[in-house]
Amino acid sequence: MNLQRLGTIVRLELIQRVRSVAWYVLLGIFGLLLVGVTMLAFTMFSSTADTGAGIYSTVVFITLLLAVLVSPTFSGNSINGDRDAATLAPVQVTLASTGEILVGKFLAAWATGLAFAVVALPFLAIATLGGGVSPWTVLVSLVVLIIEIGVISAVGVALSGILARPLFSVATTYLVVSALTIGTLIVFALVGSSIRTEVTSSYRVADYSGDTVVCTDEWETYTREQPRFDSVWWVLAANPFVILADATPAQFGAEGWPVDLFGQIKLAVRSAQLAPVAEEIYDECAERAPQSQTAEQIVASTTPSWFVGLGVQIALAIGLMFWAYARTRTPARALPPGTRIA
Repeated sequence: MNLQRLGTIVRLELIQRVRSVAWYVLLGIFGLLLVGVTMLAFTMFSSTADTGAGIYSTVVFITLLLAVLVSPTFSGNSINGDRDAATLAPVQVTLASTGEILVGKFLAAWATGLAFAVVALPFLAIATLGGGVSPWTVLVSLVVLIIEIGVISAVGVALSGILARPLFSVATTYLVVSALTIGTLIVFALVGSSIRTEVTSSYRVADYSGDTVVCTDEWETYTREQPRFDSVWWVLAANPFVILADATPAQFGAEGWPVDLFGQIKLAVRSAQLAPVAEEIYDECAERAPQSQTAEQIVASTTPSWFVGLGVQIALAIGLMFWAYARTRTPARALPPGTRIA
């Protein structure tokens, strides 16, 4: 792979995108959106000791959300769009190989998505100055954010090489991204709710009406069905937002509870790993009530899954890129009906 030819392809792709006025309008809208989100985050986390941590995590998640929404549009028609415009064939007859064309378009789409992260940098700096943000949190969250934008860009470019119609490839890219973000949540909720187990609860209440506390041996017992989300928690491993939260080091306050959205989402996912107990006992007459686990203890005692989910995403992107290579390489043995060559 020749770096000079690769750089030329990337530069040509970026020039085409930068010439569009809509591109700058979209970046401006994103900047205004971040202004509003940052102000609301300041209001929401103003009562907490670590205000900056909450604001920082909010801005990072909003940046990832917009990248998920916008990147398929810029990457989902990069190859078949050039084929329809009769600009792909002239590039294919040059010394540039099929692999260089695919990688060049992927890098250009990745750089386009990273432009939103660049716009968010001043707001991330403001949040960091607010205090309470760990350097490890900043480093890991930004690295994962960059990788996630790259994965989405790779999926879009690959599908644009696999599918003949630009509109169909963009729609399919959105479907794949939606399956990873919203689809995993739907599967987790539906399947977890359908698997149930019986839980028995027993309790004894003390009588405080007199001068002394009166305890009896009478226990009240009832049973209920509880969903088994611990059986399907692994479905969430491939969710981009879960990967970002689970990979970022959690920060906890004095009482052991998370101070930002990273820790809160991580706590929710890790808590889903805990199986419900078969028997619950509540006794007001006991000398000491059982202490429940804090969020920090739950996170420490459960299994991280971000590297599995990220591995699945990267494997999916690489597999689609190889498929796109087979569909785009020249000379082509067969083309879909109606495909334009030059």
